[in-house]
Amino acid sequence: MHAANVPTASPLRTILLCFIVAILEGLDLQAVGVVAPAMAATFQLDSAALGWVFSAGLIGLLPGAVFGGWLADRFGRKKVLIGAVILFGLFSLLTAYSASYEQLLAARLFTGLGMGAALPILIALSSEVASVGLRNMAVSLTYCGVPLGGAIAALIGLFSVSGDWRFVFYVGGVAPLLIAVLLMLWLPDSRAYRDQGLPLRDTSQALMGQGRGFSTLLLWCSCFCTLTILYMLLNWLPTLLIERGVSHLDSSVIQVLFNIGGVLGTLLAGRLMDKGRALMAVVLAYLGMFAALAALGMVEQLQGLYMAGMLAGACAVGGQLILYALAPRIYPAKVRATGVGAAVAVGRLGSMSGPMLAGKLLAAGAGMSGLLLAVSPLVAIAALSAATLLGRDK
Repeated sequence: MHAANVPTASPLRTILLCFIVAILEGLDLQAVGVVAPAMAATFQLDSAALGWVFSAGLIGLLPGAVFGGWLADRFGRKKVLIGAVILFGLFSLLTAYSASYEQLLAARLFTGLGMGAALPILIALSSEVASVGLRNMAVSLTYCGVPLGGAIAALIGLFSVSGDWRFVFYVGGVAPLLIAVLLMLWLPDSRAYRDQGLPLRDTSQALMGQGRGFSTLLLWCSCFCTLTILYMLLNWLPTLLIERGVSHLDSSVIQVLFNIGGVLGTLLAGRLMDKGRALMAVVLAYLGMFAALAALGMVEQLQGLYMAGMLAGACAVGGQLILYALAPRIYPAKVRATGVGAAVAVGRLGSMSGPMLAGKLLAAGAGMSGLLLAVSPLVAIAALSAATLLGRDK
């Protein structure tokens, strides 16, 4: 495709479109948790069967991130993003129309594939369209759509907008299909992709060769540890709070505050990085994560738990934003989406490990305080890896 035939669009419009897609992804990621009790009643699912419904979507995220980034580097960011958005929109709708448990699992799996493919492309696109001085803020503006979408899902559960659990999947299905049309009309392909020529055939060498191997490993390590903690909190925090005597309503409020904190944390982290204070962003994110985990385990007053929940979201989601903002800087344009996709995929391994690790520790009698203490070393490992990566990026 020649540059003359490519529709022009401002970077702001590209970032806005990516932000909207990220909101829809965040909405669907937390939708199952919001409607889980009603869904379980409809399909007569026990806890183990419901756990597989949660896992099916997360399992789909992993290959989606790997192959979505790889396909985007080979065939263009725009084409693959549109395909991914249509995929997760269609299968979100099919979640609502599932007539059996098996259909429900398949729908969640393919929804996860689409969402997994979309995220690394959103990060690569927003990084590439922004000026150098605003590149990290562009990524943060895009990525903050994910916790914002999660907050919307939590609000749907909090205020019970509809008695039908399928409502959230109607929204999560129709909206992406409408946005896909806007992407076709208004989203240009990445200039970096258009100008790069033929894609590289051996992307593994590109990720690990030319002095990038150690940086790639540091990025993967920090992504894995950070997402292990983030998804442990997303999945278990409401249950743990209720076990501490917090009401269901207050637990839902804390979940909403967690996601709002995530939005604020991503924006602050992106701004600090663009100001040349990336190390300060890392220190604030991971020290804050230590403090939030300790407060969630020890604070008794409800107002303190509200603040701890918001701080935990700001630091966990903000810490992940730092890594997603660093990832595009490590790799050349020819493999940028592949590199980001690989980092997202490794992080998804952590997102699957976190809830399982928490379950095993709680089953062993660790309790909330013991669980949060047990995962503290992961915070230190993530922080050290991110700080070392920053040192190599200079």
